Amino acid sequence: MGSITWLHLLVYFSYLFITAVYAWRTIKYARMPVHLRWDLYPLPSEAGREYGGSYLEEIDWWKKYRPGSLIRNIIYIVKDYLSFMQYFQRNRSYWFVLYPTHVGFYLVFILHVLMLFGGIVLAFGVPVSSESPNFWALALYYVTLVVGVSGFFIGAAGCIGLMVKRLVDADQREFTPLMYYFNYIFFFAMFASGAYAWFLHDPTFTVYREFWKSLVTITPIHVDAATIVHIVLFSLFLVYMPFTRAMHYITKFFTFFAIRWNDIPNLRGSKLEKKIETNLGKHVSWSASHIQTGKTWAEIATEANYDESEAK
Repeated sequence: MGSITWLHLLVYFSYLFITAVYAWRTIKYARMPVHLRWDLYPLPSEAGREYGGSYLEEIDWWKKYRPGSLIRNIIYIVKDYLSFMQYFQRNRSYWFVLYPTHVGFYLVFILHVLMLFGGIVLAFGVPVSSESPNFWALALYYVTLVVGVSGFFIGAAGCIGLMVKRLVDADQREFTPLMYYFNYIFFFAMFASGAYAWFLHDPTFTVYREFWKSLVTITPIHVDAATIVHIVLFSLFLVYMPFTRAMHYITKFFTFFAIRWNDIPNLRGSKLEKKIETNLGKHVSWSASHIQTGKTWAEIATEANYDESEAK
């Protein structure tokens, strides 16, 4: 192969694209109107209420200090991201195929972070191999090997399991659009291409690491066809990911903190009151028997727009 600067450009673009889209959509979600919050207790932030209840049971609770722990919330959401415990509790057979797929994604993303570090280390002239005299470079070599190989095979197995589960389980099959099957096949191809390139052409990730060095130093490099296929598929995966349900890595954060756990009282003069007043001033764009298009939510909430006899 000759100079493959086009491959460099594809990788640069894919990382810039996913970063920009995720940032844009995160800002968009953060600026959305106040959401109707859940009133489900206990909350992870409140200690000593594991079996129910909240500070709302206290007399004049709005006048008192509201206990809470951001650390407890963070620990809970990290555990949820890493274990998918709610799936495990409610649909264990589905968890057994869903969880490996996500573990595969986590490991492959970690692999590319390690590859970036490996490329930087190589750029400074420090070898990253099983014979490296540098302890940290040696550790980076073995960790990269374990993470990469595990990620490829676990992710590929999970994709197959998810597709089979969706096809065999009548309940799952009924609510699975064709796009899901395309995703499973595409994701499997991304994982499998990495496993193939590693197994037959790059058992120590030396070629892939050298490619990342070339990304860091912006220099051309010769790469075998199998590795190129994986690089292309992974780059396309990064571009495609923001348009899939993978956005739940971001939306779940807002779901927990802005909806499930947001129990800030609406006090007079508070920021929350101002946000709600702003929402009430928005115009309704849809209609129903009890809703009139074009009116504000404040008008709809204060006017008698329906027959009281029907309401009874």
